[in-house]
Amino acid sequence: MIESISLRLLRLQLRTPYKLAFGPVTHFDTILAFVNANGGQGIGEATILTGYTDETIEESWTRAQAVAGKLPGRSFETAKQSITEKMKKAPFAATALTTAIEMAEGNPALRIAGPVHVPLLAGINATDDEGIAVEIEAALDAGFGTLKIKAGFDLGKDLERIGFIQKHNNGRAKLRIDANQGYDRMEACCFAAAINPEDVELLEQPCHSDDWDAHEAVAKVTAVPLMLDESIYDEGDIKRAARLGASFVKLKLMKCVSLTKLVQGLELIRELGMEPVLGNGVASDIGCWMEACVARSHIRNAGEMNGFLRQSTALAQHPLSVERGAMVLTPGGAPRLDETALQSQTIQSAQFGKATQL
Repeated sequence: MIESISLRLLRLQLRTPYKLAFGPVTHFDTILAFVNANGGQGIGEATILTGYTDETIEESWTRAQAVAGKLPGRSFETAKQSITEKMKKAPFAATALTTAIEMAEGNPALRIAGPVHVPLLAGINATDDEGIAVEIEAALDAGFGTLKIKAGFDLGKDLERIGFIQKHNNGRAKLRIDANQGYDRMEACCFAAAINPEDVELLEQPCHSDDWDAHEAVAKVTAVPLMLDESIYDEGDIKRAARLGASFVKLKLMKCVSLTKLVQGLELIRELGMEPVLGNGVASDIGCWMEACVARSHIRNAGEMNGFLRQSTALAQHPLSVERGAMVLTPGGAPRLDETALQSQTIQSAQFGKATQL
């Protein structure tokens, strides 16, 4: 039974702006949920990024408080059912509460028997040739085997920059190109058809998440495999991606609401003949750790759960370890959070004890 829940609203400053097609990200707006039950604790995360989800941090914080206040005194199952029913239109906020409960009840996806290395990708954020070359060499020297390039800004300049990266990379790493919904249909088709496929693993989400017709058009002309990300929320979206000809589908825990549904979604992607990709570049220590725990047994490519590397200050007492381009998972459960780091980045907090049953 759930005994109490506390929430924290954090503003996590980043080391350097994270450049996306819809604007640079300078900080993460993050909600952490802490569930105390049966002598144990679970922690869940929701990082809300305007432009990626329709949820806003203000709405999510209000919803999380309203629902959390009704959960103490309930069983794990009835609490999770209540979250699902009351937060259908807020999957990110629902994920913070649900995954905290799943951790508290000992979800098997989070059990680590021994040291496990989960490969990650490295982002190439520079736009000038010299800066790009420096970042590529640093990533390769650190052991990363997959590099991610942001596009969706300017069609011609994007192709030129990717061409330079391909030449400098010279076959040493796989390349993922992420347009973050930055192109319209015509631009996306031109871009996808013009890409030199050398070393390119996939092209991610070239058009707006709702423009399925555009993505079907891209799938017909693209020179490289197509992956959808922002368009995907549930099993229906996964099946639709398969029908239009996508080769990859990426999932994020914060869109799936629960660890259980995340695993089910990854398995469905593979059943439908596509390859799953997992990971959130806009998540902190807890969200990235949870995704890595799932990736160790369900993913065969580089994970994108690298948001924790962008933070100016780690939330964990002992920051998540990365060795030779891989996150190292060790037995002992979730990262222990540093209360000083939490306090310094907390904007608001709320606590809820045992509530009256509805």
